[in-house]
Amino acid sequence: SAAAAPCRFPPCSAYGAAAAFRSRLVTQIRRFRAVHHGIMLTTLCAFHRSAPSSSVIAFGRCVGNGVADRNGAHGNTWRIIHHEKMAPHAELGSSPPTTPATFAPSSTQEASTLDYRGYDHVHWYVGNAKQAATYYIARMGFHKVAFRDLSTGSRAIASYAVRNGSVTFVLTSPLRSASQAEDPNDKKLLAEISAHMEKHGDAVKDVAFEVDDVDEVYNQAMKNGGKSVSPPETVTDESGSVRVATIQTYGETTHTLISRKEYKGVFLPGFKAAPDAEDPLNTYLPKITLEAMDHCVGNQDWDEMDNICEYYERVLGFHRFWSVDDKDICTEFSALKSVVMASPDERIKMPINEPAIGKKKSQIEEYVDFYGGAGVQHIALRTKDIISAVTALRARGVEFITIPESYYVDMRLKLKKQGMTLEEDFATLQRLGILIDFDEGGYLLQLFTKHLLDRPTVFIEIIQRNNFEGFGAGNFKSLFEALERDQEGRGNLV
Repeated sequence: SAAAAPCRFPPCSAYGAAAAFRSRLVTQIRRFRAVHHGIMLTTLCAFHRSAPSSSVIAFGRCVGNGVADRNGAHGNTWRIIHHEKMAPHAELGSSPPTTPATFAPSSTQEASTLDYRGYDHVHWYVGNAKQAATYYIARMGFHKVAFRDLSTGSRAIASYAVRNGSVTFVLTSPLRSASQAEDPNDKKLLAEISAHMEKHGDAVKDVAFEVDDVDEVYNQAMKNGGKSVSPPETVTDESGSVRVATIQTYGETTHTLISRKEYKGVFLPGFKAAPDAEDPLNTYLPKITLEAMDHCVGNQDWDEMDNICEYYERVLGFHRFWSVDDKDICTEFSALKSVVMASPDERIKMPINEPAIGKKKSQIEEYVDFYGGAGVQHIALRTKDIISAVTALRARGVEFITIPESYYVDMRLKLKKQGMTLEEDFATLQRLGILIDFDEGGYLLQLFTKHLLDRPTVFIEIIQRNNFEGFGAGNFKSLFEALERDQEGRGNLV
């Protein structure tokens, strides 16, 4: 990812044997969970820096469930906790262990038993919900599934739920000012939406999770210091009932907890199903097939990442799944740090970013400046066929970041050196500007749209996973440089 640092370990005398050992070791680490049992690794091998960064294994002292601290501890006990998934492209630790590494369970936190079923939907506050919904229908192949407005009895807001695969976005706009509302609840909601849009522009307000037991998750959160937005309540209509509650997270973003076990409707109570007829544009434009939300990234201000990660651990029962620091994600001018927080069953992953010191303002700082604080930076949408998806998205007019030709020259050499074969045609990936990351077990394909709004805040990632659970650390430098080129064009790389 970042420019290679001098190797802190002595060169390995037999790279072929080391590579074979490394492959076996990575496989074992991926398969093993150290929640209740410690395992002694009896052999450690250091690898020469000439090995591709995707092959390097990070060793470090544990700083949380599943995260290796690459600053290194000046001791002999090195831990990797709870997770089999190691971060690809991680830097080698600064202090090599001199005795066998100990893999042990965390003594500070038991594994959470809270049952998260996955992402439910993402709720946006926007200036014109009808037009915003049309954007996702026309540009990204979503379908309108439900709505609420004056015709359904909603006197304060209009909302449209659009969906592609299991990805659901809800776009909400005010129908009047707060001063015009008579109902106290409407007045409060309208004031909230108005203040949110004035500060953040069109933006994600809520990332909703589907859970088995809303009360259990909510009560556990409150017990552990969570901030309540609204306590559990049951909402009903002719299609059944839904149990909901809302908890505060970073900035003004919230997580609504939803249990749908007793509901048969198309979306939520209060919404009316949209007509079955397909939008005319979708009958003429190429189809886009998305599978699910892969992850949802939140940007934080300086020195806030660790606090937010601790909040997710303590309040929501998430664990640290993967991390990179400013040594991994840096360019000539800027850097960032990132930790991926995951729900107990890892169906939900919430990467948390913060800026790191660099020569110029990073894209994270630019986001925070224009957004007005912490918030959702991008949403990754997973597909089983990224070539078809990106081809169709480009045909529909979606703009993506530009990847230089030099990236593909280097990537072709890396793939050849590692003996990695892609199922997809490399020339097609290059033509579409799709990024590639890989390790011994598989690979990832990804591409990022340009910002969706005039404010340089939110964008979308399209991602395809082929037996690869990382987050494209090998592409971070290329991605960061591409974003910096756009940032410089806006006059914000200062």
